Amino acid sequence: MLKRMIQLLFIILGGSLGFVYIPKIIHLLNLGSGVPGWISSPFTGMVLGAGLMAILSFGFVDPIVNLLKSLEDRIVKAPITDVVFGTIGLAFGLVIAFLIQIPLVSMDISGISNVLPIFIYILLGYFFFKVGSKKRDELINLFHLPSKSKERKKEMRGEPNQVQAAGMYKIFDTSVIIDGRIADICQTGFLDGTVVIPHFVLEELQHIADSSDVLKRNRGRRGLDILNKIQKDHSINVDLYEGDYDDIAEVDSKLVRLAKDINGVVVTNDFNLNKVCEFQGVHVLNINDLANAVKPVVLPGEELSVQVIKEGKEQNQGVGYLDDGTMIVVEEGHRYIGKTIDVIITSVLQTSAGRMIFAKPKLLEKAL
Repeated sequence: MLKRMIQLLFIILGGSLGFVYIPKIIHLLNLGSGVPGWISSPFTGMVLGAGLMAILSFGFVDPIVNLLKSLEDRIVKAPITDVVFGTIGLAFGLVIAFLIQIPLVSMDISGISNVLPIFIYILLGYFFFKVGSKKRDELINLFHLPSKSKERKKEMRGEPNQVQAAGMYKIFDTSVIIDGRIADICQTGFLDGTVVIPHFVLEELQHIADSSDVLKRNRGRRGLDILNKIQKDHSINVDLYEGDYDDIAEVDSKLVRLAKDINGVVVTNDFNLNKVCEFQGVHVLNINDLANAVKPVVLPGEELSVQVIKEGKEQNQGVGYLDDGTMIVVEEGHRYIGKTIDVIITSVLQTSAGRMIFAKPKLLEKAL
C-alpha cells in the first residue's frame, strides 16, 4: 500500500511538472513550429510528465519505501520522551529558520534567496531535533522538578541542603526488587517519597525472567511479582521513568547518573553499587544496612544456643545460623556438627554485606 501511494505521488508530481515546464521546453527549443498544436499543449505535457515519472518511479520507489520503514521502526522503538522533545526541538529550529529566512528573502539575491533558506530549514530542523532528544532529561528536570522542590521546601520549612538531603525520589535497582523485602518496607511507611522504577531496570528484570537458567528465571519472575505488588498498593507512589542513557552501557552507571540528574536516592542491597554511590556522592539506602540495624544487639560475652550445621572455611570451625539468618562461626565447632550447643560470643563483625558473629563452645570454656 505504501509503495502504491509513493508511486501515485510521483505520478502526480510528474504530471504537475510536465503541465508547467514541457510546453516551455518545447518553445525554448523551437520545436513548436511545424508540429500539431496539441503536442505543445500543457495537457500533453502533463500526460508525458506523468508517464515519464511513473516509469522512473519503479527504479527508486523501493529504496524510498525501505528508508521510510527503517525510519518508522526507529521512531517506534525510541522512548516517547525522545520523540516528544525531539519534535519540540524540531519546531523550535523551524521557527528560527523562518526568522533567518525573512532578511534573506528581502535581500532578493539571485539564486541565494531561493535556495539557501531550504538548506537552513533542513540544517536547523535536524540540529534542534537532535538537541531536543539528547537533552530530554535536563529539560524534564527544568520543567518538572523545580516546582516540586518548591512545594517540598514549603512543607519541610528547612534549609536547601536539608531538602536536598531528604531525597524525595527513591530509585530502585534490580537487586533490591528481586530481594523482595522492599515491598514490606514500603508498606510499613518507613520509605517516604516517590518510588522511581527506571525503564532500563525493568528491561534487565525482564531479561532475567526470560533466562534459560531456572534459578535466574525464578528470581526474575519474583522481581516482577514484587513490582506488581508495589504498584497495586495505593499507599505507595510509583513512577516509571522511561528515559535512558544511550551513551552508558552498565545499568548501575545509569542508576548513578539518574540519581544525580533528579537528586534521587538509590535503594539497593548491592554492596558494590553501594560503594560506587558513596564514592560519587550519591545518596544510597542499603536494605542490608537496614536489616542489620533492626537485628537484636549481640555483645561479646553473651551466651546463645545455636545448631552447628556445617564446617567453616578455617580448620576446626563450625558454622550455624540464628533465626534472622545471621551467620555464627564457632571455633572448634567441627566436632558438634548436627548438634545444638551453647556458645559464648567472642566478637561481632558488622558490615554493609551483613553481620557475622564469632563464638566458642561453652563446654570448651568450662574445660579451660
